[in-house]
This record gives sequence, C-alpha cells and structure tokens, in this order.
Amino acid sequence: MSDDHRPVAVVTGASAGIGAAVARRLSLEGYRVRVGARRMALLEPLAAEIGGEAKVLDVSDPSSVSAFCSELEEVDVLVNNAGGARGLEEVSAADEERWRWMWEVNVLGLVAMTKQLLPALERSGRGHVVNLSSTAALEVYEGGAGYTSAKHAVHAITKTLRLELAGRPVRVTEICPGMVETDFSLNRFDGDQTRAAAVYQGLQPLRPEDVADVVAFAVTRPAHVNLDQIVMRPLMQASAAKVVRRG
Repeated sequence: MSDDHRPVAVVTGASAGIGAAVARRLSLEGYRVRVGARRMALLEPLAAEIGGEAKVLDVSDPSSVSAFCSELEEVDVLVNNAGGARGLEEVSAADEERWRWMWEVNVLGLVAMTKQLLPALERSGRGHVVNLSSTAALEVYEGGAGYTSAKHAVHAITKTLRLELAGRPVRVTEICPGMVETDFSLNRFDGDQTRAAAVYQGLQPLRPEDVADVVAFAVTRPAHVNLDQIVMRPLMQASAAKVVRRG
C-alpha cells in the first residue's frame, strides 16, 4: 500500500497523442498516474515529467496485460486509450492480419484491461472506466470496416458493462472523438506522411489536449454523476462523410 494517498489513474497507449495528453491532464487534476505502452523510450520521459510510473504494456498480449496489472493494488480510474487503425481497404480487399490487429488492440485489449482491474476499481468505492472510442463507433465509411467494426464493438461493450455494473461503485464513460491530429493517420497509412497530412488539411482538427479536457471533466464529476457517452468533433466535421475544408 502506497503512502501516497492521491487517487490512481491508469492510462493505456500513453506514449504519445491522446494517451500522453490524458496522462498529463490527470496528473494536473491530482491523480497518481500509471502509464503503459509499448514504446518505453517515449513513456519513461512522460512518467518523469508528471511524477508518474511507467511500465511496458502491449494490450494485445495477455501476458503483458497480466504483468502490468499484477502490481496495481489500487486503481480509481482506468482510461482504455490504446487502439488504432490500419489500412483503408474495402471489404473485398480486406487484409485479415490488419483486421486481426485492430480487433486485438481496440477490443480484446480493452476487455483484458477492464477485466483485470475491475476488482480494484470496485474496491476503491469510486471507480471509473473511461473507454476512448471514436465517432467510428457510431457511423461507417467506405474502406473503414475493419476499424469501424472494432469501435462499434467498443461501443457495445461499454453499454453492456454499464448494465452489468449497475448498482456498484464503478462509473463507465465512452468518449467518441472525431478527427484528432495525432499519429493515428500516420500509422493507418504505414508511415506515409503526405497521405496522413492530407487528412487534416484545410481544417482545424481536435488536439489531444481537447480530448484530455473532456476525460478530465468526466472523471472529476461528483461520484453520483455518470456521463454515459460524449461525442466530440472539430467544428468543420459534421460526420465521417461531411468535412468542410478551407483553402
């Protein structure tokens, strides 16, 4: 048992982008933050910056999840942020390995982390599971079936978990951002910087810090208040298919 009595937040996929921004913001909100990701070279400086703890975590690997969670006796907030997309092929040209990776990271990894940490979350008496989903959980677009199907699963899991935990001291929130300028598109397009940059051209996308603001708002509400779902987009994005670009 630690002598540090601050509440504990766990953030997955925290080495960059939204995860790193959430870790920084929750630290400012008074949380002791435990961050996990595969890229320790990025994770360790973040942990040092915020006075948190870093440990390697690959949510698609059950043994990595178990090793990460086994040392956590106290957890108040779990932010399931790890995820991503690979490729933009139509179903007729689907790459099954890419689909498998998207489902393992976005869906099964989220389930594994939640399952492992639910006892500690409930034991805290003020637990909160925050699933970083996407507007892709609510709509579809051509070429996106691998990713949108995975995020639709996250949406269904989040709603089901809320039903299963009704009456117990664990809140469940799904946050669904639209276009956020991170390395998301760079990873989706296998490092093609020109193609990734084009996604955000002509508009002001959300920033990771915008999403972190919303996460912080959700987890700092009074314990009796549960924000079920929060959808957020850039002003110039009305849907996956409706984006207004200037210049």
